[in-house]
Amino acid sequence: MAHEKHQQLIQTLHECMAACNHCYDACLKEEDVKMMAECIRLDRECADMCAFLEQSLTRNSPFSADLAAVCAKICEACGNECQKHDHHDHCKECAEACFKCAEACKEVA
Repeated sequence: MAHEKHQQLIQTLHECMAACNHCYDACLKEEDVKMMAECIRLDRECADMCAFLEQSLTRNSPFSADLAAVCAKICEACGNECQKHDHHDHCKECAEACFKCAEACKEVA
């Protein structure tokens, strides 16, 4: 299968998507949700992009490298925002997943 060469990236994208979705949900439950607004927005953006790139890789899209470059940029933005809230475990874990994913995406971009 064509996507086998990207199996590690596909796994990393899936893990990042899951971390972002978990962070998104947990941020919505924080006391000061307004303070978490940018984190919540970027969590959604990042999770959606990771899922889209994952699908693109599994269907051997000719745009995968371009999408990986965009995904890396979004993952870095999300990781940077989550890092600001690293006193929350969900944000700390999300930042780590985002930075790992950004690096993996850059290798394909």
